[in-house]
Amino acid sequence: MADSTTPGTDAHSAKAKRAPPRLTMMPTEDVGPPLVEIDGLWTKFGKTVVHQDLNLEIYSGEILSIVGGSGTGKTVLLRQMLGLERPARGTVKVFGEDISAAGADQLRRMRNHWGMLFQQGALYSALTVFDNIAQPMRELRALPEDVIYDAVLLKMNMVGLGIEHAFKMPADLSGGMIKRASLARALALEPQLLFLDEPTAGLDPDLSDAFVALIQSLHRELGLTVVMVTHDLDTLFALSTRIAVLAEKHVIAIGPTRDVLAVDHPFIKQFFLGARGQRALEVLDEHDEELKQYEEENEQLEQAYQQQQQERQEQAEHGAENAAPVPLSKVPED
Repeated sequence: MADSTTPGTDAHSAKAKRAPPRLTMMPTEDVGPPLVEIDGLWTKFGKTVVHQDLNLEIYSGEILSIVGGSGTGKTVLLRQMLGLERPARGTVKVFGEDISAAGADQLRRMRNHWGMLFQQGALYSALTVFDNIAQPMRELRALPEDVIYDAVLLKMNMVGLGIEHAFKMPADLSGGMIKRASLARALALEPQLLFLDEPTAGLDPDLSDAFVALIQSLHRELGLTVVMVTHDLDTLFALSTRIAVLAEKHVIAIGPTRDVLAVDHPFIKQFFLGARGQRALEVLDEHDEELKQYEEENEQLEQAYQQQQQERQEQAEHGAENAAPVPLSKVPED
């Protein structure tokens, strides 16, 4: 039987492979093999099939957002990438290793290279903010306490959480502070890969905008690869390099935001092009215009700099040509 689905093939056959999703656009730059590679994934709960022949690749340096309706298994997919759940069939490779077949020791080593921000923060209620952030470092059993102390304060500063909050309990923190403390813990081991589950859920608009700006800054400065599940369109449009849309038990479209919006599918029209989507798109248009203006200004500055350098070089060459030759000193005769 052929590897790909052909006309007339039973779509529910165990051996049938689903056709690639539309707009399977890879990053424009060569960034090497995918950090996360999901192939032929099936997820079942009893007789209910949530994912069927799902394929997805996530590349270094991008922010890939996963969206879908209720019951499409967005968070389940995230948990499978984390090795917290195993698929019924198919492979989930992270850093080139099949995490769906990894043992406990292998999973423990791999988890040192990624961080996870859970929707509600998932801080340990009995530990202070400091101890929550320090927990992943202490579990390594390799770092002295003075190094951990400095590292925790560094991570707190990195996420904009003042050190005066270090010894507070989670119950004493606001929603925004819980998010920042949880993000600091997720970054504790300097991961390559950061998973975000509804990162701005429960935050008011101002706090949400500030948290999005923080993630943008960390992504840029730390070179992180980010995998995000969100239903918030403002967050989605502001952060995503690519968007993967889950529907009909698989990824129906994946690509840059505007390319995904152009796909003719009922869920995409309903989710992205309703009243909320139109408002978020207006913000995206403003952002695109600001980005275009920023790039044009940078290009003008670069051109001015290059012209200045060329003029200096020409002046230096002209000066060298017009300089009078320096006479050689005569050696006195004995």
